[in-house]
Amino acid sequence: MSVDHIFVDTNILFYAHDRDAGERHQTAKERVLWLWHRPLLPSISVQVLQEFYVNLVRKKVPAPLARETVTDYLAWNVIDNDRSLFVDGLRWKEKWNISHWDALILAAARKAKATEIWSEDLSHGQVYDGIVVVNPLVSGL
Repeated sequence: MSVDHIFVDTNILFYAHDRDAGERHQTAKERVLWLWHRPLLPSISVQVLQEFYVNLVRKKVPAPLARETVTDYLAWNVIDNDRSLFVDGLRWKEKWNISHWDALILAAARKAKATEIWSEDLSHGQVYDGIVVVNPLVSGL
């Protein structure tokens, strides 16, 4: 899994912290831990952090602990949601015929200059203008 730059989608972070996710939890936890030890930390977006926080709270994680967990990831390269990202997301949505939210993930990954997006939601192996989707929960990676 040696790449130049990785963008991480919400589901991977969530599984890394969701002890009820069984094997997905263990695999995601190991992969996210690996990311923390790379010389080039991965990228995420404000959207990812927002979704991550909401999902933690839905799983009954106390709000202060959810806040602390999410803010730890501010050490990574965080892509802000702004006007240009919004417009880029609209273009990606039209170009690839995907959901608005997935398009914003792609736009943020592009802005971060990522070569890979780690996601379970997007199709493993799909290439979006040079950005490869990798499902790090698939065995053998």
